[in-house]
Amino acid sequence: MKKSKVLKWIFLFSFIGLIWYYFYPEKELPIDSKIDAIIVHKSKRELLVYAQGKLLKTYTIALGGNPIGHKVFDGDKKTPEGVYYINDKNPNSGYHKNLGISYPNEKDIEEAKKIGKPVGGAVKIHGLRNKTGIISKIHRWFDWTLGCIALTDDEVDELYHAVPIGTKIEILP
Repeated sequence: MKKSKVLKWIFLFSFIGLIWYYFYPEKELPIDSKIDAIIVHKSKRELLVYAQGKLLKTYTIALGGNPIGHKVFDGDKKTPEGVYYINDKNPNSGYHKNLGISYPNEKDIEEAKKIGKPVGGAVKIHGLRNKTGIISKIHRWFDWTLGCIALTDDEVDELYHAVPIGTKIEILP
């Protein structure tokens, strides 16, 4: 078989695989779920949601552009690690909707002071930048945020309704 024919087949199968990945429906969060705990495994790019100790769903996420290690200062593009709480909900975010994470805590503020840098803040669980939602699941292929946790717009919609303010979120390496 000629090289050009092989390349055409590779392109065709790659294109079909991309279409399948993009349109394949994912498991939805059960209706009327009330999430009481969130665990993020940064190294696995997973966000797990629980209700009364039962795992309800696992989401695939994108992180900050420099994801290894704990966030230390504003602009380091790291996603924090530790125990925080959902402290805000914003339906009018520049990134679809978002859920605020209570970073920084007292320890985070002290660590940033030690190195003379601003601690930063505004760490969120959010969707895609407004008017880019068509990207959908493809955003997961890259760590692209400034330190936030990114999901698809549909996934953020699910969480926005199911996660009350005060929900514990534990972010692990």
